[in-house]
Amino acid sequence: MSKGFMVGALSLWLFVGPALAQGTPAPANAYLYIGWPNDGDVLPAGRPFKVWFGLRNMGVAPKDAEFPNTGHHHLLIDTDLPPMDQEIPSTRNYLHFGAGQTETVVELPPGRHTLQLLMGDDKHFPHNPPVYSRKITITVR
Repeated sequence: MSKGFMVGALSLWLFVGPALAQGTPAPANAYLYIGWPNDGDVLPAGRPFKVWFGLRNMGVAPKDAEFPNTGHHHLLIDTDLPPMDQEIPSTRNYLHFGAGQTETVVELPPGRHTLQLLMGDDKHFPHNPPVYSRKITITVR
């Protein structure tokens, strides 16, 4: 292996390495889930519905509160998980619950929708390892 290759590889690692380690550590056994609605549920159009967030082996704390093994919820609606080495976006598809909320009420237009939860640390970065629920699909009609 050439010296130039090794220097280039080391430079790449130093550039990428810290970015990948941005998130606060999370317990390996943390488990995040949507308690309600359930995958496959059909909900009535024109009526708000509650989304209940479930979390095991980890705590919930408001944004900017830096405590070990805690974070706050982000609800992803009709989107995929964001890059795990960047701050979680704040858009109509990425809802932040920085006050430590464990449920919300949403109203969605008729059609099929996906919901997923992602925990963020005190600075809105995914934990390391990331803590996210499985994606569920609901239908509003």
